[in-house]
Amino acid sequence: MSNANAAAPSPSETVGGVLLVSNDAATIEQLSESMRQLAMSPEICPDVHTALGLLDQRKFEAIMVDLQVGGEASAVLGKVRLSPSNRTAVIFTISGNDAETASAFKAGSNFVLSRPLSLTSIDRSLKVAYGLIVRERRRYFRCPVEITATICKPPTPEIHGRTVNISEGGLAIAASVSLGPGTKVQVQFTLPGHETPFAVDATICWCHATYLGLQFTSLSSDLTSELQEWLSRRLEQSLPQSVADKFRKNDGV
Repeated sequence: MSNANAAAPSPSETVGGVLLVSNDAATIEQLSESMRQLAMSPEICPDVHTALGLLDQRKFEAIMVDLQVGGEASAVLGKVRLSPSNRTAVIFTISGNDAETASAFKAGSNFVLSRPLSLTSIDRSLKVAYGLIVRERRRYFRCPVEITATICKPPTPEIHGRTVNISEGGLAIAASVSLGPGTKVQVQFTLPGHETPFAVDATICWCHATYLGLQFTSLSSDLTSELQEWLSRRLEQSLPQSVADKFRKNDGV
């Protein structure tokens, strides 16, 4: 059964949630302590079966798999890269020998921690990976914001509404007209504090009552950078100061 560490910060106080698959108490304690120091929130999972279920239910910025859990550990690594929400997560494995290390990298691990573990070696790897974890958090960060947005689908009249949230990949909007999933549109809006208007091709990906979910399908490199920078600032503002300081120091690494 999965157990959230009682001392772990809540999602609003962390730059990344980490699924830690291990049944070794010493390994769990060492890794959890290092993660807490870097404002990461560990979810402890001692068995592979439960870990596979969590990958279907939750989004994690990083996955740590202790190969000591047995031969089924490879199933977790394979599952991550096939998971719609976790396929871009940063993967760590804990290895006991050179053969396991080679196998872990072949299976898609980004980082391998070799036994015997030490706080120094763990901290070194986590700090190197921190920028990747921060970017992964921002990639899926849905910023709650209410601004005017217009959906255009000629020759039908423009649809005016208010956004519910915005992410790198799209936005949710409250509108008076429903559109079916798969509908191609253009959405226009201006980010708070910015002058540059966004006019972006998008696809309706879901519709629920008077709410629509849009996925961006064409976003110029300039507008992508502008949106990423704005989301980074908003994500930073949503974090406690102690966590924001770490985020600011490592964002863009």
